[in-house]
Amino acid sequence: MKKFSLCLLSIFISIFLCHGQQQKENSQQVIKLLAIGNSFSEDAIEQYLFELAGAADRKIIIGNLFIGGAPLALHVENAMENKAAYGYRKTILDGQKISKEKVSLQEALQDEEWDYISLQQASTYSGQYDVVIKSLPALVEYVQAQASKNSKLVYHQTWAYHQDSKHDGFKNYQNNQQTMYESIVKVTKKLQKSDQFDMIIPSGTAIQNARTSTMGDTFTRDGYHLELNYGRFTAACVWYEKLFGLDVRKNPYHPSTVTPAQAKISKVAAHKASKKPFKVSKVHL
Repeated sequence: MKKFSLCLLSIFISIFLCHGQQQKENSQQVIKLLAIGNSFSEDAIEQYLFELAGAADRKIIIGNLFIGGAPLALHVENAMENKAAYGYRKTILDGQKISKEKVSLQEALQDEEWDYISLQQASTYSGQYDVVIKSLPALVEYVQAQASKNSKLVYHQTWAYHQDSKHDGFKNYQNNQQTMYESIVKVTKKLQKSDQFDMIIPSGTAIQNARTSTMGDTFTRDGYHLELNYGRFTAACVWYEKLFGLDVRKNPYHPSTVTPAQAKISKVAAHKASKKPFKVSKVHL
């Protein structure tokens, strides 16, 4: 009996050590993310996502291929003509940010063995499925041909404009925030069902959730780009939770320019969006 007990104890210890080693290995894995985007991808991933990952002992490399206001159709044109048309901003493992101009899609796609490659539509058309689907298949085909075979595609669900936004594209949604949000949700729901994307990143729902809090409709700085501190932090929180599968509410990090109360609202809004990406969840804070 004593021999059996010792044997059982040995098994438990082995399991515990293996589990600990597995956790350590998971925390040391590097996620490599590339966005083919515009100023909305700049808002969402270039600030705070790296710091959130670090606070959870996770590692990430972040690349953003940037053309301001770029729609999917322009990315397709650049791909077909192999145009070196992008600003390429990259955050590497030590947190250093590297910028390079006149970079092509092909060059950036082959720069790393990216784990995730994000696509998104320009905000003006993000709630118009016919416009999205006109260009998206060609871009998906190009990315899959140029990137690592292990790369997974994600689709970035952008956010609706401020209620009083003066952006010309707001007319596509009758200058109504709720109409724009619901249109964006319809598009991303359809894309999720297409099975082309490994995941949807619901930044739009995270921002809409946050707007139900005591902070109200303050999450943009000019009617459409995110507020530089808690606005951008909200988007980064939902990216963190989706990429790492970790509850962002348990992450201790928030920028010094974001108050603890604002950070809590951002994290709760992002967490709720991660759980329910196509429906507004009220934030009672």
